[in-house]
Amino acid sequence: MAENTEISVPNHVAMIMDGNGRWAEQLGKPRKYGHEEGMEAVRRVTIRASERGIKVLTLYAFSTENWKRPPQEVHFLMQLPIRFFDRFVPELQEKNVRVNMIGFPEKVPASTKKAIYKAMEETKDNTGMILNFAFNYGSRAEIAKATQAICQKVVAGEINVKEINESLIEQHLFTESISPYQDVDLLIRSSGEQRLSNFLLWQNAYSEFYFSDLLWPEFNGDVLDEALLSYKNRQRRYGAV
Repeated sequence: MAENTEISVPNHVAMIMDGNGRWAEQLGKPRKYGHEEGMEAVRRVTIRASERGIKVLTLYAFSTENWKRPPQEVHFLMQLPIRFFDRFVPELQEKNVRVNMIGFPEKVPASTKKAIYKAMEETKDNTGMILNFAFNYGSRAEIAKATQAICQKVVAGEINVKEINESLIEQHLFTESISPYQDVDLLIRSSGEQRLSNFLLWQNAYSEFYFSDLLWPEFNGDVLDEALLSYKNRQRRYGAV
């Protein structure tokens, strides 16, 4: 694979990790086996992203719509962060990676939240890449929540309606926690599906898309490099000529 100097490195890469269940079913194994292997793919991609100098890696770990899945699968998915951080925080520390979470924590089981917040606390002083988990996250709900917060400030007389602009809205989105890298530069999705699935709709306004036919457990650092090399050849015009 090409050396780092040959790769154009975006500040913020976001990934929709799709295909764990299908990968397991192709092997005649239960879906949870795919999610287990998907956790290893997270580790591989995170380490390579950190080595490449990416500032923020946002992973769509659990959506607000994923609660519709069978209860047994949801329970297993809720256990994955506990197992992931218990196993990999020392390596994240070694790589100077800081853990962050965006989403709605209210519905997340206490043990899962505890594991995520513990990892965030343990890595809070790290100055390298931000590993940003979108957990119980939905973009439409995020934008609605931001709108409610802004409306409350208008009603309270703290701001005027005319002061509402893109910058103010961004300050009320979950991704304010990863400022100044809120906007996604490169969105990567596995499994051949080509849709956003309610993921960072605002933040992806001008991102470049990269779709891979590989299922998520098949992802590794080399696949990430292929996406970065594709990104290097894009021309980002932001509406200009």
